Amino acid sequence: MARYTDAVCKLCRRERQKLFLKGAKCYTEKCPVERRNYPPGQHGGTNARRAKVTEYGLQLREKQKIKRTYRLLEKQFRLSFEKANRQQGITGENLVRLLETRLDNIVYRLGFGSSRNAARQLVLHRHITVNGKSVNIPSFHVKTGDVVQVRPKSRKLDAIHDAMKRVNDRSIPSWVQLDKANMKGTLLNLPERADVPLNANEQLVVELYSK
Repeated sequence: MARYTDAVCKLCRRERQKLFLKGAKCYTEKCPVERRNYPPGQHGGTNARRAKVTEYGLQLREKQKIKRTYRLLEKQFRLSFEKANRQQGITGENLVRLLETRLDNIVYRLGFGSSRNAARQLVLHRHITVNGKSVNIPSFHVKTGDVVQVRPKSRKLDAIHDAMKRVNDRSIPSWVQLDKANMKGTLLNLPERADVPLNANEQLVVELYSK
């Protein structure tokens, strides 16, 4: 399966905003977006000032921003969009809701992983259970009432403890409930768009795919 192997900080610099792909580093002064807030490449800063942004360019950037935030490949993102488009309601909001309820994202939102990549690794290595059953599929969609928990044998992992040290009540979304002592969380309800901390315009993605 194809995967991105270059420095993930380049993705943030390309979008000129923090996508929080590097865990704790994103919150320090060492974050490349803080130090070099222009696209990567030899002429990144110069080209960014000169380039004219077209309507298509704006739509593409928003699509890339959301896709990279949730660490998806193009085909995975397109399939998520098509599923959102088949659902009732506003397609853009459906898309964000689908991405937010992926298991790897829920693990990240609960603070078990310092980044979505770290959360995905926890899922793939069978450190996470859903309703008491081991699930190793990052794209598994968590439903309302599902309980996501770290396996008992995995609760001593340094990576999980280091990530949870940074967890506080303000960092946990309102649509999930965290039991920090037992390393488990419950999806209380499907998230509303206004409650999702995603700095992107998903409507432009709808317009892009509707052409």
